[in-house]
Amino acid sequence: MFARIFSGGLTGVDAYCIEVECDCGPGIGQISLVGLPDASVKESQDRVRSAIKACDFYVPFAKRWIVNLAPADTKKEGPAFDLPIAVGILASTNMLSTEHLSKFWIVGELGLDGSVRPVSGVLPLAIAAKNAGAVGIILPQDNAEEAALIDGIKIFPVSHLKQVCQLLEDPASIAMLEADPRAVFKANQMNQKAGPDFYEVKGQSNAKRALEISAAGKHNILMVGPPGSGKSMLAQRLPGIMPPLSFEEALELTKLYSVAGKLHNKTSLVIERPFRSPHHSASAVGLVGGGAIPRPGEISLSHMGILFLDELTEFPRSHLDTLRQPLESASVTISRALQTLTYPASFLFVGACNPCPCGYRGDSVRYCSCTQFQADRYWNRLSGPLLDRIDLHVNVARLQEEQLSSLSNAETSFDIRLRVMRAVEIQRERCGKNPFVFNGQMSQKQLVKHCKIDEQSRLMLARAVHRLGLSARAYDRVLRIARTIADINAHEDIQSSDLAEAINYRSPVRERFN
Repeated sequence: MFARIFSGGLTGVDAYCIEVECDCGPGIGQISLVGLPDASVKESQDRVRSAIKACDFYVPFAKRWIVNLAPADTKKEGPAFDLPIAVGILASTNMLSTEHLSKFWIVGELGLDGSVRPVSGVLPLAIAAKNAGAVGIILPQDNAEEAALIDGIKIFPVSHLKQVCQLLEDPASIAMLEADPRAVFKANQMNQKAGPDFYEVKGQSNAKRALEISAAGKHNILMVGPPGSGKSMLAQRLPGIMPPLSFEEALELTKLYSVAGKLHNKTSLVIERPFRSPHHSASAVGLVGGGAIPRPGEISLSHMGILFLDELTEFPRSHLDTLRQPLESASVTISRALQTLTYPASFLFVGACNPCPCGYRGDSVRYCSCTQFQADRYWNRLSGPLLDRIDLHVNVARLQEEQLSSLSNAETSFDIRLRVMRAVEIQRERCGKNPFVFNGQMSQKQLVKHCKIDEQSRLMLARAVHRLGLSARAYDRVLRIARTIADINAHEDIQSSDLAEAINYRSPVRERFN
């Protein structure tokens, strides 16, 4: 007998329909898997056989099953096909009703005792099932809350193969999971714990101002200063002034983390902008993504959040240059022999490094022991094209004695975030009905429309281009920064003072320490 079960596979952060076709014929009890299965899928035949046995089903020995995973030209990975394969074998031997099979998508990993274990990528699978017109999706209990984030499809959580059989015999016998994802999202955001506060950082008013501009307009930033000046401390407090995620953004981010298998307990909705800080020993695959089984890398896991590279100059230059394309296109494409995957990578880049190998070049207290050749070699690890894509270049100087010993009267992250939110709201109103973009992401057309300057400012910018040797890309980035500063200062048009401050942040930071 022939049976067809609908399931799903992943390609990048999206899912597609896979038909698990099972045909039962005479043989010696063998299960043959075809359709480009990987090792973990091929091993499912042993898990399936033991799980069926644990449910007290009698599987005829004089039978042979051919299981085809269609379409046959795409590689199938992971253990999520265990459950649909088991259902197909039972249905093809008349041990399970096929009346309701076409209504559901089925995903899940099986234990040898018939238990159903959670899998990765359930959220995109639920979206694909809804788009394909499925009535519901049968999935592991631990993945149920994740799938319930999608409206318009019934969620049937199961914890054992026997429950799946019971459900397919009588769909009303298993309770559906009903949830209000937007209400859960709002409640979680209300209960969100506060992180490190800018109030704890003494001095560094210039760096704090630059981080405020960075958060308000999504401008990449590089901080350079001697050891112990507070670069890492400042970067760790940047998430506290970023605008909160909307529900749609949280859903997109949860989808990405679901594919990567990074959701806590498989049920969490991501409510905070990610802050990723990989070590400089990370591999290129760890940063960009890929591998034998392609997975998102650090730059994709920082999507809609912050990618902080501390000790930036300790990263291999080849690794850093892989950031150039994602910084422009907000995505990363991984090409393999059988497939090409694209992951989102719209992140705010934050870098921090010392001015030289010893760390004290240009310092007011400590003497620098580096030669000019050593300093030049140190800075040559950062390519010109990468530095050109970093909007704000900030010098984080050593704190003076009076700053260290004085009582802190700095602004809190809450105060700074209020200004950031007002600037973001101005940007939303400016976008109108068009999709929202931060000032740092404006297209060329939007730049011409929203970043107009008067003749005096134009002359100032022209002098800056000549004096600093700014490229065409840097010229546009100065205008975007000036637009953000004007929004923070509640200026309808870009003022000369806004532009002057923006130009100050584009001064090559390397030359400040020569």
